[in-house]
Amino acid sequence: MHYEYKTKGTCSQMIFFDVEDGKVHNVQFLGGCNGNLKGIGALVEGMRVEEVISRVEGIRCGMKSTSCPDQLARALKEASNT
Repeated sequence: MHYEYKTKGTCSQMIFFDVEDGKVHNVQFLGGCNGNLKGIGALVEGMRVEEVISRVEGIRCGMKSTSCPDQLARALKEASNT
């Protein structure tokens, strides 16, 4: 299933991703640090949703209370509840 998530508190504005059979695919961020965010997408490709959440949840960016990886964890949690 395809999902879109509006981020909060980060340079990126949106996250687009698919979840198939409990695994994350095709993660794309709109805005933010292009190379780093492509890297995150490549690293989590095919990983189980729970594993991605456990690895990136709570990561902070500088003085911000969140980060793009943390926003991905929040997006995946929200998608899991739908």
